[in-house]
Amino acid sequence: MLHDWLNQPGYLSLFCMSFLASTLVPLGSEWLLVMMLAGGYEPLPTVAVATFGNYLGAVVTYLVGLWGGRWLIERVLRVSPHQQQRAHDYYQRYGAYSLLFSWLPVVGDPLCLAGGMLKVNFGLFSLLVVIGKLARYAAVALITLKSAG
Repeated sequence: MLHDWLNQPGYLSLFCMSFLASTLVPLGSEWLLVMMLAGGYEPLPTVAVATFGNYLGAVVTYLVGLWGGRWLIERVLRVSPHQQQRAHDYYQRYGAYSLLFSWLPVVGDPLCLAGGMLKVNFGLFSLLVVIGKLARYAAVALITLKSAG
């Protein structure tokens, strides 16, 4: 049973797309989740794979913030001072709980990056990011399944 699940290329594609979408690469993964659910994939493992991939991408972004340095962040990743300031402002207003919004387009990846730069506790980072990303994918799945049925 597990072997059959692992051999379905859709899950690997979803994991990779979700991972990349949660780094500073401008991609989205919701469309693939929707297509897979519409194509008959089981909701729970599909949401779990998307969430896990997206979380691991956020961890990479956090680690870049933690160890990457300003040069890497500004010159290589091209995170603008404006994006950095927006993330910093969210942290000033909401603290680490702003990571619940790490799933948002444009703002989410810089929030994870700032989490690393500001040395947010990794356990708290993980908890908040997983909650936010799981809620987003679960909502997309619910809307998809309600629309299809």
